[in-house]
Amino acid sequence: MKRTLAALILALALPLGACGFTPLYAAPGVTPSLLAIDVVAPQGRVGELLREELNDTLGRDLALPPAYRLDLFYRTDRIGRGLRIDNVVSRYEMVLSVEYRLVERASNRELRRGRIRAEVTYDSIDQPYASIAAQQDAEARAAADAARRIHLELASWFAGAGRR
Repeated sequence: MKRTLAALILALALPLGACGFTPLYAAPGVTPSLLAIDVVAPQGRVGELLREELNDTLGRDLALPPAYRLDLFYRTDRIGRGLRIDNVVSRYEMVLSVEYRLVERASNRELRRGRIRAEVTYDSIDQPYASIAAQQDAEARAAADAARRIHLELASWFAGAGRR
């Protein structure tokens, strides 16, 4: 059974080698470039969450001088989605819209610009503390989602035509 499974996996992997498939992080320059990005986010809770998440996902190496600067601009919207019988909102959708610019520090030249939209929902609870905690959790989840998407776009750009 194990040999059959191993043979099947090998048979499925062989065509990938013939088609020129290259894993994203195998492309030269992707990881070192991502490590050298300094994230600049606006003040505020969501800005700090975005900066921390991006530093973690990009793997920022503080020992290296940054070669790039990532400028972030964001906006949050909270939309009521569920109503109780007494006409009070019971569920919210939080939309985090992030615009980013990747700038080369040496020349101050803009290399890449993009826009990300992350949407999460959360319940509104009658207890004030629980409602605030739910909203803050939604902000953290939206920031993590936006950071992952920005990371993927930047890694794809460094691996592709952006670095040629």
